[in-house]
Amino acid sequence: MQAPAAAQIVVDQITHMYRPAHGQPVLAIDDVSLEVRPREFLALLGPSGCGKSTLLYLMGGFLPVETGRILIDGKPVTGPGPDRGVVFQHFALFPWKTVRGNVLYGLERAGIPKEERLKRAQAYIDMVGLQGFENSYPSQLSGGMRQRTAIARTLAIDPNILLMDEPFGALDAQTRSLMQSELLAIWRRSPKTVIFVTHDVQEAVYLAERIAVMSARPGRIKSIIETNFDRSDPNLFKQPAFIEKVDEIWGLVRNEAMLAQRLAAG
Repeated sequence: MQAPAAAQIVVDQITHMYRPAHGQPVLAIDDVSLEVRPREFLALLGPSGCGKSTLLYLMGGFLPVETGRILIDGKPVTGPGPDRGVVFQHFALFPWKTVRGNVLYGLERAGIPKEERLKRAQAYIDMVGLQGFENSYPSQLSGGMRQRTAIARTLAIDPNILLMDEPFGALDAQTRSLMQSELLAIWRRSPKTVIFVTHDVQEAVYLAERIAVMSARPGRIKSIIETNFDRSDPNLFKQPAFIEKVDEIWGLVRNEAMLAQRLAAG
């Protein structure tokens, strides 16, 4: 029997406080510990305001670690790095650059020779199904195509870890479903560790191998649930085991969402 792989990401007793210039400090997450295995697809799930994105940004190095520690491959996170690629909900593309220009951006910053970066950019444009749109600008693309461009730009720099902050939250239901399937296909072709923030229970159960359910603010890890489904099954969403898992996790999230509403109402 193989020994389990050592954790690639270790979140150890992380607490984070927001201190706005005006108003009271806000305790966003409290004493969160979590381990993520190499090439694992893990979803962070919970009600709005529970600190999911805060935890993701701490892993990405965009927020300072004040209490506790985060290790990636055994090294403390002290800021952003090329080992972590981030995909945001609202695309974050350069509007003045074409699809190709956006995908090339990170490769140019990394100093990769021109011929290689053009070849690599095209490979990832092809991977996300945007061949023929290389010279289009973001304003000429649908929401789904803009998000494919953002994913291609992130994948092109070949990070070990993908941090995804509700990347399909702004898309219509049909496009969202297509992008979920596309993301799984990309993950299989280019295995990476994925941390995926969502408040959509069905999305989490469909995409992730494990789901960390977070409590109402201040966010804590309430439960970690394994999922084990054949995601190539076109009728997966109708399978009783899948529906039961969604219902089970929705029960956990609903309780926290109701608690969050009570807390907000004072």
